[in-house]
Amino acid sequence: MEFSWAQKLGAEAVGTALLLAIVIGSGVMGDRLSPDDGVALLGNTLSTGAGLVVLIMMFGVISGAHFNPAVTAAFWAKGDISTRLALAYVVVQIVGALIGVWIAHLMFDLPIMQVSIKGRDGIGQISGEAVATFALVLTILQLVRHRPDAVPYAVGLIITAGYWFTSSTSFANPAVTIARVWSDTFAGIAPGSAPFFILGQGLGTAAAFLMHTALAPKGPPIVDQ
Repeated sequence: MEFSWAQKLGAEAVGTALLLAIVIGSGVMGDRLSPDDGVALLGNTLSTGAGLVVLIMMFGVISGAHFNPAVTAAFWAKGDISTRLALAYVVVQIVGALIGVWIAHLMFDLPIMQVSIKGRDGIGQISGEAVATFALVLTILQLVRHRPDAVPYAVGLIITAGYWFTSSTSFANPAVTIARVWSDTFAGIAPGSAPFFILGQGLGTAAAFLMHTALAPKGPPIVDQ
C-alpha cells in the first residue's frame, strides 16, 4: 500500500496536533479538577498514554506515526526514510504541535497565544529527558524490528511509565517541547528550559540508536537443536 507525500505529511501534522491537544487539554482539565498536582499529573498521564495508542494505530500505516523529530531522526539514521522526507516530517510535526496547543487553549477558553513561565531546569531534568527519550526511541526501534504489532501499546505504556519514573515527566519529543513553550499551563515549559530538554532528547536518541545497532542480530539465525 503506497501513500503520497501529502498523505504522509498530513498524517504527521494531524497526529501531532491531536497529541498536543491531548497533552495540554488533559493537563488543564486535571489542574482545574484537582488542587493536588499528583492527581492532575495522573490524569495527564493516562490521557496521553491512551491517546498515543489510538493515534499510532490510526496513522501508523500511513506515515509511521512518528509525531516526534527524535523518532524521525532515528529512522533517518537507519536509512528507512529519506533526508527530504525526514526534514518535511520535522517541519509538519512542529507546526502540528503548535496547532494542537492552540486548539487546547481554544477548548478551555484560554488566551490562544501564551508563553510558559514554568521552569524545568537542572541536570536532573536534562538527564530525565535523556533517559525518557532513550527508552521511547529504543522501544520503537526494537519493536518495529521484532514485534511491529505491539508498537502502539508499547509506546503508550512507556510514555505512561515515563511520566512517573523520570524527573522531567517524559516529554521525550522536541516538537512537543517547542510547542509546550507556548502554553502557560500545567504542561508548559519556560523558553529558557526548552533547549536543555532538547539537548537531553538528542543525547537519548543517539544512545538508543547505538544500542539498537549493537543489539542487531549478526550472521545466520541460530536454530535450536
